[in-house]
Amino acid sequence: MRHFLSLQRVATRAFNTTARQMKNKVPEKQKFFQEDNGLPVHIKGGTTDVLLYRLTMTLTIAGSALSCYWLLVASMPRSKAD
Repeated sequence: MRHFLSLQRVATRAFNTTARQMKNKVPEKQKFFQEDNGLPVHIKGGTTDVLLYRLTMTLTIAGSALSCYWLLVASMPRSKAD
């Protein structure tokens, strides 16, 4: 039982410590994304954002096409083989 209490204390101390101060990067990101350089927002993040955007669009288009295909297959009547 003592082990669990000390674990809780260590976990609490890790979140409450002031030894690690993080720098607020939000203002820098806001300036970067709000500047007018002719790029759309979804591409301003660099290569990673471009790849994620293209992957998302590919999956969306493929999923839509697959859904339409299965709707078409489901709407076709089955032939009665006697």
